[in-house]
Amino acid sequence: MPILIDPIDLAARLRADREAPDGAPRTRVLDVRWTLAEPDGSGAYRAGHIPGAVYVDLDTELADHSATGEGRHPLPSEAAFQRAMRRWGLRDGDTAVVVDDAAGMSSARAWWLLRHAGFGDARILDGGLAAWRAAGLPIEQGDVAPEPGDATARFGAMPVIDLDEADALGASGGGVLLDARAGERYRGEIEPIDPRAGHIPGAVSAPAADNLDGDGRFLPAEALRARFAALGVDGAHPVAAYCGSGVTAAHEVAALAIAGIDAALYPGSFSQWSNHPERPVATGASPGGDA
Repeated sequence: MPILIDPIDLAARLRADREAPDGAPRTRVLDVRWTLAEPDGSGAYRAGHIPGAVYVDLDTELADHSATGEGRHPLPSEAAFQRAMRRWGLRDGDTAVVVDDAAGMSSARAWWLLRHAGFGDARILDGGLAAWRAAGLPIEQGDVAPEPGDATARFGAMPVIDLDEADALGASGGGVLLDARAGERYRGEIEPIDPRAGHIPGAVSAPAADNLDGDGRFLPAEALRARFAALGVDGAHPVAAYCGSGVTAAHEVAALAIAGIDAALYPGSFSQWSNHPERPVATGASPGGDA
């Protein structure tokens, strides 16, 4: 199943949907604008979005904050995510296209959850809203409230690791644990939100921003394969990704999938790890930390 969709292809699908008979599968656009500094993207969404796009609140619909000790963005329950899918108007057989204004860094979380839930066709708009605008395609304002859908969620289609498995993967040398955060956070030079600075011992620095070209689009598959090979990913051994709270790590999983490599997500990520004082934290540029 394709992972990405081009803005021109998406626009063509949306035009075709206007001529489709009632009940036919459609392409649904989900606007997942969110950043660590500005988590509420609803105002930006209402100010201008792809026609027909439904706003998705990452903090409330793509996470379960009632879960304790699981990091800043624990995965939602299967039942809660199914309710969200239906609120977005998704039906089984539809195509879901996720978009943001951050080159997929937040919308990839929705892509990953849709794939994890077994939703048949979920894609990331390559280049995000910037690519849509650059193509001269239309923007509309206001809210969109679709008719409720009937999509079903059955979690388990995407691999997940937990705290202990992340520890084992980082320590074993039998696989690769990728840290998708910016290099300065990996090295422990800054930490804007979590209680300790640094990285999981054994993890390899792999900033998600390096999955992109200068226009904010994913690199071609061959370039991504070369990037991950240089980081020790050979496709034959286990690989998993984490970030601060399981958001940009989903972008890393998507990039690995484009490269033809299956990877697990560590949802708790560093926000869970760093809140466990018994777990060591490494600092510096090397996976094991600087002496």
